[in-house]
Amino acid sequence: MVASSDTKNSNGGLCFEQPLSYDFGICNELLGFTLAEHLDLISQQQPDHEAVVSCLENKRLTYAQFKAESEILARSMITQGIEPGDRVGVWSANNWRWLTVLYAAARIGAILVNINPAYRTGELDYVLSQSGVKLLFAIPANRSSNYLEMLQELAPHLFAALDDTKSSDRSNAAQSLPGALKNIVVMPAATIDGSLQTFSDDKLFVTGFDKFTKLAELTSQEQLIERQSLVQFDHPVNIQYTSGTTGFPKGVTLSHHNLLNNGLFAARAMALNTTSRFCVPMPFYHCGGMVSSALATFSVGGTLVLPGPYFEELTVMKAVQSERCTHLSGVPTMFIAQLEHNQFANYDYSSLQGGFLAGAPCPVQLMRRVASEMHVTDVVILYGLTEVSPLMTATTIHDSLETRATTVGRAIPGVEVKLIDGAGQILPRGAQGEICCRGHGIMLGYWQDQEATNNCIDAAGWLHSGDLGVMNSQGYLHITGRKKDMIIRGGENIYPREIEEVLHAHQAVAQAQVFGVPDRRLGEEVALWLTLKSGAQISEGELIGWLKEQVAHFKVPKYVKFVSEFPMTVTGKIQKFAMRDKMIEELGLQSDAAIETA
Repeated sequence: MVASSDTKNSNGGLCFEQPLSYDFGICNELLGFTLAEHLDLISQQQPDHEAVVSCLENKRLTYAQFKAESEILARSMITQGIEPGDRVGVWSANNWRWLTVLYAAARIGAILVNINPAYRTGELDYVLSQSGVKLLFAIPANRSSNYLEMLQELAPHLFAALDDTKSSDRSNAAQSLPGALKNIVVMPAATIDGSLQTFSDDKLFVTGFDKFTKLAELTSQEQLIERQSLVQFDHPVNIQYTSGTTGFPKGVTLSHHNLLNNGLFAARAMALNTTSRFCVPMPFYHCGGMVSSALATFSVGGTLVLPGPYFEELTVMKAVQSERCTHLSGVPTMFIAQLEHNQFANYDYSSLQGGFLAGAPCPVQLMRRVASEMHVTDVVILYGLTEVSPLMTATTIHDSLETRATTVGRAIPGVEVKLIDGAGQILPRGAQGEICCRGHGIMLGYWQDQEATNNCIDAAGWLHSGDLGVMNSQGYLHITGRKKDMIIRGGENIYPREIEEVLHAHQAVAQAQVFGVPDRRLGEEVALWLTLKSGAQISEGELIGWLKEQVAHFKVPKYVKFVSEFPMTVTGKIQKFAMRDKMIEELGLQSDAAIETA
């Protein structure tokens, strides 16, 4: 490395031109608080400022009110027997209570487990058991999924009426629940049409939300304060499950420090402040909705606006207009859906200033439309993965539109990024390599999976993403590839192996191969090639109908092809790229593939 000929830094020392694909974000702030401590400070400074507005639930909470709600729920959890380190699950679409569960668990040292609202029974069973959830908060149903029916399928004794169950049987029933689960609390939930789903029946281990919060009367505020004083910002507070290459999701374990500071630097990239009103249609179970949107807003004392339980164009458009939102988040497909809605022109988006796009590559043309037609001139691009809480790089509002459209920015403050070759050597600038990250956002590890953690984070603390990229001379990162075989459909990360293992359990399936093909709207769609067992017969419709009961809707293949054999190398390795190329040709997706690689 050679010193620049006539350049000195602010301290009078020599500046060096960095020839390698290594960069870092200069950091002059880090928040050394737990989530609850930080919320309490914001509430103390601006108690009457709106914290949360939930449009369809017709609920508005100031910071003081939101703090109080989280404290009531925290005291109820203590009464229920939740100890430091216990896991508390939340299986729900977006609503204001979801957020209070997060902060209540954080107050008492518990660990919140985010459960994907699209999970089916088998996926739910695995996550509950693997994480050891002791207390589960759930809504009655979501879209076409009846949560209570699925939970009853997993643990029928849980739903036995008190009058029909002997006390001796109740203990046995508790032991039959998945993992450590001992109770379910059912939260009210608003639907897109404005109706309210509630639950009030007194069952064995199932409790209505209002009844559960009454348990707070049995735990004093002093007991809560004492419990809260034991929580440190390096303690785990959240487990988020990612699809696993081995067929099982892995529980990414994150600390207060991880989440709070990652949210803060997302806020800094978007220039959020106390006057910001952030409309969030992204799901809270995912880092994009929970951290980069909700916690980013709270980190600076802004107002979080929830348009509805899940993304739906009209609810977002109504929320932006009625609440005069200043910021909006989403994956590219969400922005496209609004722009192309036949009523888009009827809604006033003039209050919008910024926001972010994440989860999938964003075409330059879309960036321009978002900036001009939606007034989101300060839209930024965020990049990372759940294992880094999730941001490792970001563009900022100060970057040009071209830079924001063609790169994923530079390392966020306090984070290092490097690109390496197959031997682990740092590459020169401009060369493609695997993206690695080190810093305050790195997860604590995969829950109860040290081997997988060691395979992901090396001895020097670098997290290996598996994604491929190129770093330019200014340190901006351009993504050129991604984890082997992973499909990104509308912002959802899908690992083919997970779907394949489910399909291999079907009695008619001999072998299944799942891969992604380009899609103009969603970025990618799921495709399936399969061979059947000798003498077996099944139609595409029958197979898809069965699979819909096994996996989340976004994992169900759109394209299915029955084959007698798969393309293979001379050594017998299946060539998924050959299947993908063949499907692109057969389906006439060449133009979509060109957009994907542009």
